[in-house]
Amino acid sequence: MIVASYVFYGWWDWRFLFLIAFSTFLDFYVGQKIYKYLNDKKKAKYWLWLSVACNVGLLGFFKYYNFFVDSFIDMFSAFGYEIKSTWTLRIILPVGISFYTFQTMSYSFDIYYKKLKPTDNFISFAAFVAFFPQLVAGPIERASNLLNQINNKRVFKYEQAVSGLKLILWGFFKKLVIADSLAPIVDDIFANYSNYPASTLILGVCLFSFQVYGDFSGYTDIAIGTAKLFGIELMSNFKFPNFSRNIAEYWQRWHISLSTWFRHYLYIPMGGSRVSKLKSVRNIVVIFLVSGLWHGANWTFVIWGAIHALLYIPVFLMGRNRLYADNVIAQNTWLPNPKEIIQVIITFLLVTFSRIFFRSPSISDAFDYINQIINNFTYESYVHPMGYRMLDFYILIAMFTVYEYLIRKDERNPFKFKYPLVRLLIYALVILSMLLFYDDGVNRSFIYFQF
Repeated sequence: MIVASYVFYGWWDWRFLFLIAFSTFLDFYVGQKIYKYLNDKKKAKYWLWLSVACNVGLLGFFKYYNFFVDSFIDMFSAFGYEIKSTWTLRIILPVGISFYTFQTMSYSFDIYYKKLKPTDNFISFAAFVAFFPQLVAGPIERASNLLNQINNKRVFKYEQAVSGLKLILWGFFKKLVIADSLAPIVDDIFANYSNYPASTLILGVCLFSFQVYGDFSGYTDIAIGTAKLFGIELMSNFKFPNFSRNIAEYWQRWHISLSTWFRHYLYIPMGGSRVSKLKSVRNIVVIFLVSGLWHGANWTFVIWGAIHALLYIPVFLMGRNRLYADNVIAQNTWLPNPKEIIQVIITFLLVTFSRIFFRSPSISDAFDYINQIINNFTYESYVHPMGYRMLDFYILIAMFTVYEYLIRKDERNPFKFKYPLVRLLIYALVILSMLLFYDDGVNRSFIYFQF
């Protein structure tokens, strides 16, 4: 498993294998030391902070060094002091560094908080850090789940393997048919937003919501399905977030491994919701700003996080942040009621608005995009950059949304239908659509590889 994982990652750039190896050796050793000094909090905390400093230091250098240097220069420029940008470096961002760095740190945190005992098996720990299905884009696994499974004997199970293959198929569908077919449209609209009316710009950001969801959740399904072939169950990372009824439910369903990581290792240690309302609001703001910065070295991501904080705080203050934690839309009925429909639409539109900043290359581009919507509020039919009928894509998204609604109660089984003939028909339609929508000219890199 280690060999496969290192070959998989090294195929992109073998030099960055040293980063994974360093993080692996560091946290394996630190874990042993933290456990040894658990009765001596001062020494245990020293080793914990060593792990945090080294991991965050590496992450900060490769991902944020130029960002902070440029921000520093811009700050002085605003006060009339010109500083030459000779401090910036040509740094290649290692694929998935944010994911595996957080994964190794969680191991040290769990040992420090006495939720986990360190493993003595270095091979197993190395496999946990570099497990290739989820190495570059998650889900961000906890050692209590993934490492324990690696340590335990696994037996091939036919049902588990079939379940994995189904998830892989559904993941390929979401990536190839939904995300990749929308990518040229979204790229064209965001690259030429000044030439398009409001109707096209609104269409562009709405399609981006479907693109990023199909892209990231598609990868997650492929990762979870592939892990199943090895007898390993990864955590769910998406639970149909497009059907969320408020922003709190959205974050309980979107990128679950990241939101739970921040809750367990940052929000709760800061006091969580056990402190005063004012401090709880402060904690929420910090979490979302850090989450935004985690996504990329750009102020656009920080503003994206700030928007989500502003949307989340009223829900928290009204005590509605856990209202939908244990149920889905139309829990006991076939169709949602009018209130749920309105809630879902409003939540989707708010999340979609925030993605203008997520997708734009700069803050000025994001505000210009919004300004163009406001000042050029006209309608004009959009023409696909490659000449395809847009109606086909509208029908595709509508059918995809309806289908996800039908399977909304079980994200681990996308083909859970009683009759074999129905399942066979759906398999055929999924594979046929992948063949029809596949385009060799589309860039097929996953969006979250850059994070």
